[in-house]
Amino acid sequence: MKPGIHPDYHKVVFVDASTGFKFLSGSTKTSNQTIQWEDGNEYPLISVEVSSDSHPFYTGRQKFADKGGRVDRFKQKYNLK
Repeated sequence: MKPGIHPDYHKVVFVDASTGFKFLSGSTKTSNQTIQWEDGNEYPLISVEVSSDSHPFYTGRQKFADKGGRVDRFKQKYNLK
């Protein structure tokens, strides 16, 4: 690799803002906030909105919108067949 053109790659802790799930990974992002990890070292802390712990694709809690058309909903609403 050419020196001086690549960003600094280091370990950081990502925390899911909605679930509080934390994981240690490598990244070029930095942060002013730090956290002490399970190994006793301090790492930069980066908050993310969605991770594998909260995304419906990975959790299996995905909602499928299979409501049918307007006529079907009308018939269901007024209990018509």
